[in-house]
Amino acid sequence: MQTRWIRYRLDGIDSFGTLHGDRVLEHRGDFFGDNEPTGRSAGLEQVQVLMPVQPTKVIALWNNFGQLREKLQLAYPEEPLYLLKSPNSWSAHGAPIPLPRGGGKVAFEGELGIVIGRPCTAVTESEAMAFVFGYTVGNDVTVSDILFRDASFAQWTRAKGLDGFCPLGPVVASGLDPAALSVKTLLDGQVRQHYPISDMTFSVAQLVSRISLDMTLLPGDVILCGTSVGVGSMKPGSLVEVEIEGIGRLSNRFGQA
Repeated sequence: MQTRWIRYRLDGIDSFGTLHGDRVLEHRGDFFGDNEPTGRSAGLEQVQVLMPVQPTKVIALWNNFGQLREKLQLAYPEEPLYLLKSPNSWSAHGAPIPLPRGGGKVAFEGELGIVIGRPCTAVTESEAMAFVFGYTVGNDVTVSDILFRDASFAQWTRAKGLDGFCPLGPVVASGLDPAALSVKTLLDGQVRQHYPISDMTFSVAQLVSRISLDMTLLPGDVILCGTSVGVGSMKPGSLVEVEIEGIGRLSNRFGQA
């Protein structure tokens, strides 16, 4: 059964629940464990949508889609290639993406996010899906001209770690088949990306298994699966929206509050 989980703030109080159309049904208990409805509800327009989870880390994949690898003429990766998005970069649906204080060309990257639901260390590929709580939408925002500015050191962490450069949300959806999903990114209403998750090099189970060999994954941690063709730059004031059917549309405006 598909369920859309949401974290939100109402009257100054942070809560969580399930989203049904435009109404939020409040729950109490453990987001990742036992919980139950309280009987209270609110309209989506009444609440402030928060980050869908509270991660200890956000892991972002590189070179994980065949179409983009072919376009950029990259080598086939023998293992997942990834970096960490810093906590100051995490933000919610509707939050502005700040202009870089140091300037530079800023690109959007619409992505599927895997949300971990149980502590996960060195699990096998066959075990991995039992540790996946659901999926969210992410935008791996990047200052593209920082990346290779220094020939001696690729600056992935700096280019992708600026304030507000990792919007996530608006919900976490459980009960989905990730291989059947597609990612659509719109810039000011124009479709710039539309690619299938089935083109992913490493599957969800493979990503969870292989990354858990390196580091323990904890409830709320997010693995951004990487992006595909259509990445482009944003201008101040641009509205960037990343949509995955069954999860929702993550909307953030660049350079404006």
